[in-house]
Amino acid sequence: MTGPKTTELLLIRHAPTLAAGRLCGRTDVAADCSAGAAFGALRAALGHPDRIVVSPAQRCRQTADTLWPAAQVEIHPALWEQDFGAWEGHAYSDLPDLGRMPTLDLAHHRPPAGDTPGESFADLCDRVWPVLRSVDTGGRVALVVHAGVIRAALSMVLHSVAAGLRFQIAPLSLTRIVNLGQDEWSIAEVNRAAQ
Repeated sequence: MTGPKTTELLLIRHAPTLAAGRLCGRTDVAADCSAGAAFGALRAALGHPDRIVVSPAQRCRQTADTLWPAAQVEIHPALWEQDFGAWEGHAYSDLPDLGRMPTLDLAHHRPPAGDTPGESFADLCDRVWPVLRSVDTGGRVALVVHAGVIRAALSMVLHSVAAGLRFQIAPLSLTRIVNLGQDEWSIAEVNRAAQ
């Protein structure tokens, strides 16, 4: 008798956005999917996953459609990027410098409310972790998502909300985590760039 099937989550950050140096969490902007060689290399590395789950954001849907043009994808509303409240759409150069804030404080810091309420990275983790556990159904599950969602996944694996903020996640990169059973996960690789 064999045990339960292992789940490998293939976390793919969307392609670069066409946001012209602006912060876009919930702002729905398009992706630049013109890097054919990079998409081809990533597609070859990934093969065809057993399941594909995507953020509702246009940039994630476009990335998934470019990677697997004929595939059926599942859109999951909880996989949106962090809501940056009043900072949404502002140039990075106009945002406050939070670089000296201790990482744990940064994880719990909420941007000021704007058209949307804004959420902390810890809020994002609370929203994303149940989704990651719900797609733990065995096999290879690709998730085309945002940098914040991938950092949240790394925080889940490391059992520390703040730990995920220490990782850089490049556009069109791959991060892999594997379920070892009983909600114990292993990080297989982080931020592997499409070559």
